[in-house]
Amino acid sequence: MQELAKGANVTLAALSESVDSVVVALDWASPTGEGDADVSVLLLNSDGKVRSDADFYFYNNPVAPDGSVQLLGKTPTGDGSQDRIGFDLTALPDEVARIVVAASRYEGAHFGELENLRLTLTDGSGADLVGFTIADTGPMSAFIFGELYRRDGAWKFRAVGQGYYSGLAGLATDFGVDIDDDAGTEAAPEDVSAPAVQQAPVEAVRAPVPAPREAGPAEPAKAPARPRTAKKKVTLPKGPRRTLAENDSWREARLFPVSALKSDRDREARATSVLLSVMAQVPEFGRRLTAAFGAPAGRMETFTEVTLPHSDSPRRPDGVIRVERAGKLWTALVETKTNGNALRSDQVQAYMDIAARRGYEAVITLTNDVELEGRPLVDVKIDGRRKHKVALRHLSWAEVAHQAQMLIQHEGLNDAAHAWLLRELLHYVQHENSGCHGFQNMGAAWVPVRNGIDDETLCQGDPRALEVVESWERLVRQVCLRLGGELGHKLLPVQRSRRGTDPAARRALLADQLCHDGRLGAELRIEGTPGVLALTADLRTGRLRTSIEIPAPAQGYPLTTAKRLIRRLAEAPADLHVETLVEGGGGPRGTLERLRPEPGDMLPKSGTPVTGFRLSLLKTMGSTRGNAQSSFIRSVDEAVHRFHRSVVAQLE
Repeated sequence: MQELAKGANVTLAALSESVDSVVVALDWASPTGEGDADVSVLLLNSDGKVRSDADFYFYNNPVAPDGSVQLLGKTPTGDGSQDRIGFDLTALPDEVARIVVAASRYEGAHFGELENLRLTLTDGSGADLVGFTIADTGPMSAFIFGELYRRDGAWKFRAVGQGYYSGLAGLATDFGVDIDDDAGTEAAPEDVSAPAVQQAPVEAVRAPVPAPREAGPAEPAKAPARPRTAKKKVTLPKGPRRTLAENDSWREARLFPVSALKSDRDREARATSVLLSVMAQVPEFGRRLTAAFGAPAGRMETFTEVTLPHSDSPRRPDGVIRVERAGKLWTALVETKTNGNALRSDQVQAYMDIAARRGYEAVITLTNDVELEGRPLVDVKIDGRRKHKVALRHLSWAEVAHQAQMLIQHEGLNDAAHAWLLRELLHYVQHENSGCHGFQNMGAAWVPVRNGIDDETLCQGDPRALEVVESWERLVRQVCLRLGGELGHKLLPVQRSRRGTDPAARRALLADQLCHDGRLGAELRIEGTPGVLALTADLRTGRLRTSIEIPAPAQGYPLTTAKRLIRRLAEAPADLHVETLVEGGGGPRGTLERLRPEPGDMLPKSGTPVTGFRLSLLKTMGSTRGNAQSSFIRSVDEAVHRFHRSVVAQLE
């Protein structure tokens, strides 16, 4: 990988042959574990301006219709986040001469509060090509990390590192974007429950704002308004529809029935066929799942049960995805597993060898398991002598359901029939008989570890503790996907370890902590909430604790603050524990039922300044390792959902 200094540039074709599609990753770390930023992309013409507001891509407009730009979302890395953007350079119109890649912060936050700002550019095979680290960020609320631009028919990359005091609004305005300051102009998504006539887009009414100055001497500035789009999209209702059935025994006819599935082989074949067919018919969905794997935007066709020659015995991968763009083909083999069935290394290795010989680009594994950083699900050998490199990628069924839910319930699609198809797919993968309902087993080490904690015989260094820690991390990531899909928000697990810490070393430390105190812990960052949702599983007491800490306002009377908090928690459970946080130690605590009549009991008698409040719910955790009604996995999922619905949602 070539490291660039600020202002340096490089021709992409000189670094790799696979630069038709590239992925740009922006990384940052937060010393407090709570800082974050949002990425944005601007497509510019030769005059350095957007052709229209549609050339501005951000959290509210994440995907280009032609697939040339796609914001792929955040993943946790150490004590920070990595936000990735996929670019299909062959899909960009000729009039696009430059692509600006930026990030911004809001509500008075600035990049000086973050650490280790870095950009990494990878090619279509996943190989790192360019790295650029930004130092001395200062009090800037927006930053241009880098830019891709055309020069003599070739794409080049330049490391920019330019900051803005005026945030995303100032940056976007400088490049010709009209910013809508009035949130009320955003069109609401249209709710449909079956295919209907597609509605025409509604044009935005935009209020121009004065163009602020770029980075210069620090000066106070108003918090910039978040830009909004006004595209009218088709979504499906989140709640149940009014039914015409006479009674509950009447079952709605489904496009993808699950009643006839008798064996795991049937489930794998049906699940592969259902998913691949919907990916081909709903371009936004298919593009969203494949862009992260280096696939270009183009005409997609999918196939199942394809026979391919391999040594003396032909192989039949579960599926094949093929995308055509400008006369070029991108091909991926798909290996699917359902229920708790594990991938076989020899099978995946055979598909990697076949793909390398036939010039295919990727092998995609699709299972209920969740892949962890630095912990591949299967071990395969890559022949370094081959000129053609094949990428091995993993997709979980939970991620499939998450992306479908985000499109049909929150972001919307351009076609009502596509929304209905995705609803049928979502119903299928979430049905218990499909075998696609996500991570569902804590593993063989779960019961021995629980028993070892109960009788105090579990010792540090026991490999079974490490297995449980890895299963816990998978479960937490799945909870994030499920809750994030329901909310339409970014939901990420917080990593408190130092940035750059080896994932294996971090998990070994957590395993030793589990042996010492018998607890598993996680923190979830939910966009729009005042704090971090903490989750603790105490294996000694068999209880789950979900909690959140909210800061006290800097101004105002403590009693007024306490009364206001109680009013906001009017719909919260009576057994909610409320603990007052004070300087230098713990403060008063009690259940919401006891504090409702007398909010003043929350305040310390000594008059010690109140710094915040901790809200907690306790629940008995399931004991079994699998996915039964009494299982640990279900109890964790239910605890997080209940706490968010009944407590956190009241605070937003």
